[in-house]
Amino acid sequence: MIATYLEKCRQLIDTVEEQKSQLQQAAQWFAETILAGRMVHVFGSGHSRIMVEEMWPRYGSFPGFNPIVELSLTFHNLVVGANGQRQAMFLENVSGLAERILRNYDLSEQDTALIISSSGCNVVPIEMAEEFQKRGVKVVALITKEHSDQSTSKRKDGLKLSDFADLILDTGAPVGDAMVTVPGLETPVAPGSTVGGALIVNSIKAELARLLTEAGQPPKVLTATALVGAERATELFESAYDEHAHRLAKLYAEVGKKTFVR
Repeated sequence: MIATYLEKCRQLIDTVEEQKSQLQQAAQWFAETILAGRMVHVFGSGHSRIMVEEMWPRYGSFPGFNPIVELSLTFHNLVVGANGQRQAMFLENVSGLAERILRNYDLSEQDTALIISSSGCNVVPIEMAEEFQKRGVKVVALITKEHSDQSTSKRKDGLKLSDFADLILDTGAPVGDAMVTVPGLETPVAPGSTVGGALIVNSIKAELARLLTEAGQPPKVLTATALVGAERATELFESAYDEHAHRLAKLYAEVGKKTFVR
């Protein structure tokens, strides 16, 4: 079964590689945002939160991203009881929550957004993309296309995340996400969307770093002490966090001073 899963993952690499032009386009849009001093908003509910934190902040990543992680939609550790999984799954299909989340930010048409949802069918991620587009923000959707195509939207009008995307990226995972069928076991195990998603966001990150560097604004990369020594690693972390704070401040400076008209 281990060999089976690893072979499925190799197929995910092929699927991601086939999207090279789309990845380059996403990186170009994100570069334009970051070079303009603005931020790329990254959102995912449920386990899609993993891709948000894969983008920033972690080793090998850099400022320019606004990770929007709502604990009510992503805190799964307790499973049942208070803050349990049932509540999170309920809340990610509550209409209007996305608008309330974005009410916290002064958005600009120079911003861009990366919305992650494997099914592309839950209400909050769909409405996040819809609200961004209403404000002139380009939206990149990261979905599992085969799974999304065969899933039913939780929105009453049947629209999916892909319907509110300027660019669609595919993790390459199969319908249902799980990739390994075990003899004697009714349903498959071992999901693949996280692997495909990580390949995609890090491919974008690498291309984006090249674009920023060639534009004369090399990013401040969070780098391990083992690579650059303790002093330099600390300098990079502090300067990267400071830059993040300064970029984030722009999203709050004018909040509430202008009214968004639908």
